[in-house]
Amino acid sequence: MVAEPAARRRRTERPAPAAPALRGVKGEPGPDVARGLDALLHHRLRLGMVSALAAVESLAFNDLKRLLQTSDGNLSVHARKLEDAGYVTCTKTFENRRPRTDYRLTARGRQAVGRYLGHMEAIIRAARDTLGR
Repeated sequence: MVAEPAARRRRTERPAPAAPALRGVKGEPGPDVARGLDALLHHRLRLGMVSALAAVESLAFNDLKRLLQTSDGNLSVHARKLEDAGYVTCTKTFENRRPRTDYRLTARGRQAVGRYLGHMEAIIRAARDTLGR
């Protein structure tokens, strides 16, 4: 009897490995902690914006634009989404007859960032546990 070529051999069906039990922020078990992540904050620019605002009282539009290395249009679209969610406030003033737009993180925004960080920490802990660290 001739052996079957490797390309024709069927792989034996193995059951998928069980997903590790992740622990959420409050300690409740569940394999889908990532579902608890705030999708609004999970975008690179929006997360960068709220992270920067969490460290200071307020930031001007142009400072945020430089810090996040983005365009006026991108920043204004993402800032509006955060504003609509109540995570940031926008104040428009004039400085030497030039318009100035400042952003500030709201209390609701600070809570959302705290929850987001808690979820990310839980995911990192679970990943480290899975890797045996």
